[in-house]
Amino acid sequence: MKKRWLGYAALVLVAALYIYPFLIQLATAFKTDADATAHPLLPWPHQWSVSVFRTLAEQDFPRWAANSVFVSVTITVGRVVFNSLAGYALSRLRFRGRNAVFGAVLAVIAVPSVVLLIPKFLVLNQFGMYDSYAGMIIPLLVDGTGVFIMKQFFDTVPVSVEEAARIDGAGPFRTFWSVVLPMSKPALITVTILSFQGSWNELPHYIVSRQDPALNTLTSGVASLVSGELGQGNQFPLKLAAALLMTVPVAVVYFVFSRRFTRGSYEGVDK
Repeated sequence: MKKRWLGYAALVLVAALYIYPFLIQLATAFKTDADATAHPLLPWPHQWSVSVFRTLAEQDFPRWAANSVFVSVTITVGRVVFNSLAGYALSRLRFRGRNAVFGAVLAVIAVPSVVLLIPKFLVLNQFGMYDSYAGMIIPLLVDGTGVFIMKQFFDTVPVSVEEAARIDGAGPFRTFWSVVLPMSKPALITVTILSFQGSWNELPHYIVSRQDPALNTLTSGVASLVSGELGQGNQFPLKLAAALLMTVPVAVVYFVFSRRFTRGSYEGVDK
Protein backbone atom coordinates (compact mmCIF):
# COMPACT_ATOMS: atom_id res chain seq x y z
CA MET A 1 0.00 0.00 0.00
CA LYS A 2 2.83 2.39 0.87
CA LYS A 3 4.53 1.78 -2.49
CA ARG A 4 1.24 2.46 -4.27
CA TRP A 5 0.84 5.82 -2.53
CA LEU A 6 4.43 6.72 -3.34
CA GLY A 7 3.71 5.89 -6.97
CA TYR A 8 0.59 8.08 -6.94
CA ALA A 9 2.57 10.92 -5.36
CA ALA A 10 5.24 10.64 -8.06
CA LEU A 11 2.57 10.71 -10.79
CA VAL A 12 0.93 13.79 -9.24
CA LEU A 13 4.31 15.52 -9.08
CA VAL A 14 5.06 14.77 -12.72
CA ALA A 15 1.56 15.92 -13.74
CA ALA A 16 2.04 19.16 -11.80
CA LEU A 17 5.34 19.81 -13.58
CA TYR A 18 3.56 19.49 -16.93
CA ILE A 19 0.42 21.43 -15.95
CA TYR A 20 2.12 24.34 -14.17
CA PRO A 21 3.52 25.99 -17.36
CA PHE A 22 0.06 25.82 -18.93
CA LEU A 23 -1.46 27.46 -15.85
CA ILE A 24 1.12 30.25 -16.14
CA GLN A 25 0.20 30.71 -19.79
CA LEU A 26 -3.52 30.80 -18.98
CA ALA A 27 -3.09 33.27 -16.11
CA THR A 28 -0.66 35.54 -17.96
CA ALA A 29 -3.14 35.90 -20.83
CA PHE A 30 -5.46 37.70 -18.39
CA LYS A 31 -2.78 39.82 -16.69
CA THR A 32 -1.79 43.39 -17.37
CA ASP A 33 1.68 44.05 -18.79
CA ALA A 34 2.90 45.41 -15.46
CA ASP A 35 1.51 42.45 -13.50
CA ALA A 36 3.01 39.93 -15.93
CA THR A 37 6.40 41.62 -15.74
CA ALA A 38 6.39 41.87 -11.94
CA HIS A 39 5.01 38.35 -11.31
CA PRO A 40 5.82 36.23 -14.38
CA LEU A 41 5.56 32.85 -12.60
CA LEU A 42 2.43 33.53 -10.57
CA PRO A 43 -0.35 31.17 -11.80
CA TRP A 44 -3.14 33.73 -11.20
CA PRO A 45 -3.46 37.43 -12.06
CA HIS A 46 -3.59 40.16 -9.43
CA GLN A 47 -5.77 42.21 -11.74
CA TRP A 48 -7.88 40.55 -14.44
CA SER A 49 -7.71 42.11 -17.89
CA VAL A 50 -8.95 41.07 -21.34
CA SER A 51 -7.36 43.98 -23.18
CA VAL A 52 -4.92 41.74 -25.07
CA PHE A 53 -7.81 39.74 -26.55
CA ARG A 54 -9.36 42.99 -27.81
CA THR A 55 -5.98 43.92 -29.26
CA LEU A 56 -5.78 40.59 -31.10
CA ALA A 57 -9.32 41.02 -32.43
CA GLU A 58 -8.43 44.49 -33.73
CA GLN A 59 -5.46 43.06 -35.58
CA ASP A 60 -5.68 40.43 -38.34
CA PHE A 61 -5.94 37.57 -35.85
CA PRO A 62 -9.41 36.44 -37.10
CA ARG A 63 -8.10 36.30 -40.69
CA TRP A 64 -5.05 34.34 -39.57
CA ALA A 65 -7.30 31.90 -37.70
CA ALA A 66 -9.52 31.46 -40.77
CA ASN A 67 -6.47 30.81 -42.97
CA SER A 68 -5.12 28.28 -40.47
CA VAL A 69 -8.44 26.42 -40.33
CA PHE A 70 -8.78 26.32 -44.13
CA VAL A 71 -5.20 25.27 -44.79
CA SER A 72 -5.01 22.76 -41.94
CA VAL A 73 -8.33 21.07 -42.72
CA THR A 74 -7.49 20.83 -46.42
CA ILE A 75 -4.05 19.37 -45.72
CA THR A 76 -5.48 16.92 -43.18
CA VAL A 77 -8.13 15.63 -45.57
CA GLY A 78 -5.58 15.36 -48.36
CA ARG A 79 -3.11 13.46 -46.21
CA VAL A 80 -5.72 11.02 -44.98
CA VAL A 81 -6.79 10.25 -48.57
CA PHE A 82 -3.41 10.19 -50.32
CA ASN A 83 -1.46 8.57 -47.47
CA SER A 84 -4.06 5.80 -47.33
CA LEU A 85 -3.91 5.19 -51.07
CA ALA A 86 -0.10 5.21 -51.10
CA GLY A 87 0.13 2.99 -48.03
CA TYR A 88 -2.30 0.47 -49.52
CA ALA A 89 -0.44 0.42 -52.83
CA LEU A 90 2.89 -0.23 -51.09
CA SER A 91 1.34 -2.91 -48.89
CA ARG A 92 -0.75 -4.87 -51.38
CA LEU A 93 0.07 -4.06 -54.99
CA ARG A 94 2.99 -5.91 -56.53
CA PHE A 95 4.84 -3.69 -59.00
CA ARG A 96 8.42 -3.23 -60.11
CA GLY A 97 10.37 -0.92 -57.82
CA ARG A 98 7.95 -1.20 -54.90
CA ASN A 99 10.74 -1.71 -52.37
CA ALA A 100 12.70 1.16 -53.86
CA VAL A 101 9.70 3.46 -53.52
CA PHE A 102 9.19 2.44 -49.90
CA GLY A 103 12.88 3.00 -49.26
CA ALA A 104 12.56 6.48 -50.75
CA VAL A 105 9.65 7.19 -48.39
CA LEU A 106 11.80 6.20 -45.41
CA ALA A 107 14.64 8.34 -46.74
CA VAL A 108 12.33 11.36 -46.97
CA ILE A 109 11.33 10.84 -43.33
CA ALA A 110 15.00 10.88 -42.33
CA VAL A 111 15.73 14.17 -44.14
CA PRO A 112 15.33 17.27 -41.90
CA SER A 113 12.54 19.46 -43.25
CA VAL A 114 14.70 22.59 -43.04
CA VAL A 115 16.96 21.15 -45.76
CA LEU A 116 14.03 21.21 -48.21
CA LEU A 117 13.00 24.83 -47.67
CA ILE A 118 15.07 26.35 -50.49
CA PRO A 119 14.15 23.59 -53.00
CA LYS A 120 10.48 24.09 -52.05
CA PHE A 121 10.74 27.81 -52.72
CA LEU A 122 12.40 27.25 -56.10
CA VAL A 123 9.83 24.65 -57.19
CA LEU A 124 6.87 26.76 -56.08
CA ASN A 125 8.27 29.80 -57.85
CA GLN A 126 8.95 27.80 -61.02
CA PHE A 127 5.41 26.38 -61.14
CA GLY A 128 3.79 29.74 -60.42
CA MET A 129 2.31 28.63 -57.09
CA TYR A 130 4.32 30.97 -54.89
CA ASP A 131 2.29 33.34 -52.73
CA SER A 132 -0.96 31.38 -53.06
CA TYR A 133 -3.05 28.89 -51.12
CA ALA A 134 -2.02 26.21 -53.61
CA GLY A 135 1.64 26.77 -52.77
CA MET A 136 0.89 26.51 -49.06
CA ILE A 137 -1.23 23.37 -49.35
CA ILE A 138 -0.12 21.14 -52.24
CA PRO A 139 3.46 20.40 -51.03
CA LEU A 140 2.05 19.19 -47.69
CA LEU A 141 -0.75 16.97 -49.02
CA VAL A 142 1.39 13.83 -48.60
CA ASP A 143 3.96 13.06 -45.93
CA GLY A 144 6.27 10.12 -45.51
CA THR A 145 5.29 9.43 -41.90
CA GLY A 146 1.61 9.06 -42.81
CA VAL A 147 2.42 6.74 -45.71
CA PHE A 148 4.60 4.62 -43.41
CA ILE A 149 1.89 4.39 -40.72
CA MET A 150 -0.81 3.37 -43.21
CA LYS A 151 1.45 0.87 -44.97
CA GLN A 152 2.44 -0.82 -41.73
CA PHE A 153 -1.20 -1.04 -40.63
CA PHE A 154 -2.39 -2.47 -43.94
CA ASP A 155 0.31 -5.16 -43.60
CA THR A 156 -1.57 -6.43 -40.52
CA VAL A 157 -4.93 -6.75 -42.33
CA PRO A 158 -5.55 -10.41 -43.32
CA VAL A 159 -5.28 -10.97 -47.06
CA SER A 160 -8.16 -13.47 -46.82
CA VAL A 161 -10.58 -10.57 -46.25
CA GLU A 162 -9.61 -9.01 -49.56
CA GLU A 163 -9.70 -12.36 -51.36
CA ALA A 164 -13.30 -12.82 -50.22
CA ALA A 165 -14.16 -9.38 -51.61
CA ARG A 166 -12.52 -10.21 -54.95
CA ILE A 167 -14.52 -13.44 -55.17
CA ASP A 168 -17.64 -11.28 -54.85
CA GLY A 169 -16.46 -9.25 -57.84
CA ALA A 170 -14.86 -6.24 -56.12
CA GLY A 171 -11.92 -4.59 -57.87
CA PRO A 172 -8.76 -3.26 -56.15
CA PHE A 173 -10.19 0.19 -55.43
CA ARG A 174 -13.56 -1.18 -54.31
CA THR A 175 -11.80 -3.63 -52.00
CA PHE A 176 -9.70 -0.83 -50.58
CA TRP A 177 -12.59 1.61 -50.10
CA SER A 178 -15.33 -0.72 -48.84
CA VAL A 179 -13.41 -3.46 -47.05
CA VAL A 180 -9.89 -2.47 -45.96
CA LEU A 181 -10.34 1.23 -45.20
CA PRO A 182 -13.21 0.78 -42.68
CA MET A 183 -10.98 -1.66 -40.78
CA SER A 184 -8.17 0.89 -40.45
CA LYS A 185 -9.84 3.41 -38.12
CA PRO A 186 -6.99 3.47 -35.54
CA ALA A 187 -4.41 4.25 -38.24
CA LEU A 188 -6.67 6.80 -39.94
CA ILE A 189 -7.28 8.62 -36.66
CA THR A 190 -3.56 8.61 -35.90
CA VAL A 191 -2.81 10.15 -39.29
CA THR A 192 -5.63 12.68 -38.78
CA ILE A 193 -4.28 13.84 -35.41
CA LEU A 194 -0.67 14.05 -36.61
CA SER A 195 -1.65 15.77 -39.87
CA PHE A 196 -3.81 18.43 -38.24
CA GLN A 197 -1.32 19.10 -35.48
CA GLY A 198 1.59 19.29 -37.92
CA SER A 199 -0.14 21.56 -40.45
CA TRP A 200 -1.60 23.79 -37.72
CA ASN A 201 1.81 24.33 -36.09
CA GLU A 202 3.76 24.51 -39.37
CA LEU A 203 5.84 27.67 -39.76
CA PRO A 204 8.93 27.27 -42.03
CA HIS A 205 6.93 26.11 -45.06
CA TYR A 206 4.40 28.93 -44.71
CA ILE A 207 7.26 31.42 -44.57
CA VAL A 208 8.90 30.26 -47.81
CA SER A 209 5.65 29.63 -49.71
CA ARG A 210 4.10 33.13 -49.44
CA GLN A 211 4.79 36.74 -48.62
CA ASP A 212 1.33 38.30 -48.86
CA PRO A 213 0.20 39.29 -45.31
CA ALA A 214 -3.35 38.27 -46.27
CA LEU A 215 -2.14 34.65 -46.46
CA ASN A 216 -0.67 34.63 -42.96
CA THR A 217 -1.63 31.69 -40.78
CA LEU A 218 -1.63 31.88 -37.00
CA THR A 219 1.97 30.72 -36.74
CA SER A 220 3.40 33.21 -39.22
CA GLY A 221 0.97 35.95 -38.21
CA VAL A 222 1.69 35.74 -34.49
CA ALA A 223 5.42 35.60 -35.24
CA SER A 224 5.14 38.89 -37.15
CA LEU A 225 2.82 40.33 -34.51
CA VAL A 226 5.15 39.91 -31.55
CA SER A 227 8.17 41.07 -33.55
CA GLY A 228 6.49 44.19 -34.90
CA GLU A 229 5.14 47.34 -33.31
CA LEU A 230 3.14 45.46 -30.68
CA GLY A 231 6.18 43.37 -29.79
CA GLN A 232 8.00 46.20 -28.05
CA GLY A 233 8.90 45.32 -24.47
CA ASN A 234 8.02 42.02 -22.83
CA GLN A 235 4.37 41.87 -23.98
CA PHE A 236 3.92 38.58 -22.11
CA PRO A 237 0.09 38.77 -22.02
CA LEU A 238 -0.16 39.44 -25.77
CA LYS A 239 2.18 36.62 -26.72
CA LEU A 240 0.71 34.04 -24.36
CA ALA A 241 -2.89 35.00 -25.19
CA ALA A 242 -2.15 34.38 -28.87
CA ALA A 243 -0.43 31.09 -28.01
CA LEU A 244 -3.40 30.08 -25.83
CA LEU A 245 -5.89 30.69 -28.63
CA MET A 246 -3.66 28.75 -31.03
CA THR A 247 -3.53 25.78 -28.66
CA VAL A 248 -7.31 25.33 -28.27
CA PRO A 249 -8.14 23.81 -31.72
CA VAL A 250 -5.27 21.31 -31.55
CA ALA A 251 -6.29 20.26 -28.04
CA VAL A 252 -9.93 19.83 -29.11
CA VAL A 253 -8.97 17.70 -32.13
CA TYR A 254 -6.67 15.57 -30.01
CA PHE A 255 -9.20 14.87 -27.25
CA VAL A 256 -12.05 14.19 -29.69
CA PHE A 257 -10.12 11.81 -31.92
CA SER A 258 -8.04 10.19 -29.17
CA ARG A 259 -11.23 8.76 -27.62
CA ARG A 260 -12.27 7.31 -30.95
CA PHE A 261 -8.74 6.02 -31.45
CA THR A 262 -8.86 4.18 -28.12
CA ARG A 263 -12.32 2.82 -28.87
CA GLY A 264 -11.22 1.69 -32.32
CA SER A 265 -8.16 -0.03 -30.90
CA TYR A 266 -10.27 -2.01 -28.39
CA GLU A 267 -12.73 -2.95 -31.12
CA GLY A 268 -9.86 -4.22 -33.23
CA VAL A 269 -8.58 -6.32 -30.30
CA ASP A 270 -12.07 -7.73 -29.63
CA LYS A 271 -12.42 -8.78 -33.26
